[in-house]
Amino acid sequence: MTIQRSRMLLASALSLLAPLSINAQSSISPTQLVKDVIYNELHPPAATTVHWKYQLEKEVDGKQELRTVVETNSGSVDRLLSVQGKPLTPAEKNTEDGRILKFTRNADEQRKAEQGRRKDAEQCNAIMKMIPDAFIFEYSGSSGNTTKLIFKPNPSFRPPSREGKVLQQMAGEMLVDARQKRMVSIKGKLINEVKFGGGLLGHLEKGGQFSVKRAEIAPGDWEMTGLDVNMQGKALLFKSISVQQKEIHSDFERVPDDLTLADAANLLLRQTMVASKSIPAGAGQR
Repeated sequence: MTIQRSRMLLASALSLLAPLSINAQSSISPTQLVKDVIYNELHPPAATTVHWKYQLEKEVDGKQELRTVVETNSGSVDRLLSVQGKPLTPAEKNTEDGRILKFTRNADEQRKAEQGRRKDAEQCNAIMKMIPDAFIFEYSGSSGNTTKLIFKPNPSFRPPSREGKVLQQMAGEMLVDARQKRMVSIKGKLINEVKFGGGLLGHLEKGGQFSVKRAEIAPGDWEMTGLDVNMQGKALLFKSISVQQKEIHSDFERVPDDLTLADAANLLLRQTMVASKSIPAGAGQR
């Protein structure tokens, strides 16, 4: 299963930002800075062949999982390590081994995973492109190379999609690296209810929040590193929507740029064997 790249922990000091100087504010308008940032995110200057192995802590609607993810040019391969904080049983480990091997040997599954990855990337890019027009930005502070901007809905924005309708009702803040003009983080909150199809197709409740954190993992290589989503609403036929999702990525290790899916699978399987051998007999028993 392909898992989107994501990584980083933001320093808490960024929340205590000093005021911007007048010269800093007048050198470039906040809207132009955001446009430059979005352009750089859509056209990154760094080579895209850098790949990583990292730990993914993920929680969706209360279910907690820990995985190891290995990236390749053909997508990512992941291995489940624990559920709800409990390591996998020997039988569950064997099942994971089988799933990983099946994926690396099944061209159809790889094709579906790649299609899903491309669809997610296209959707993400479409949202990014809307950001400069969807909001009105103001400078709020700075610390070192990091600049803080706050945003509110732009009344003249005409959303072209459902995602645009959600952005149209959000306010929040964005942190950017002013030197490289890259996004460090963004968080927003629904200040109004969002209705789809006049409410007939569903809605998202006022107060829903999201945040994304990013970091420069390698020179010029910025990736999403943290995610927190908390949304409530209703879908078609009165089905309740509950989106509670958190992700934290850590322990990054660079892997060879030409790593194949089979190589990634072998790396995950070999790592598991080494970990199993390092556990003393009877460990965990009481």
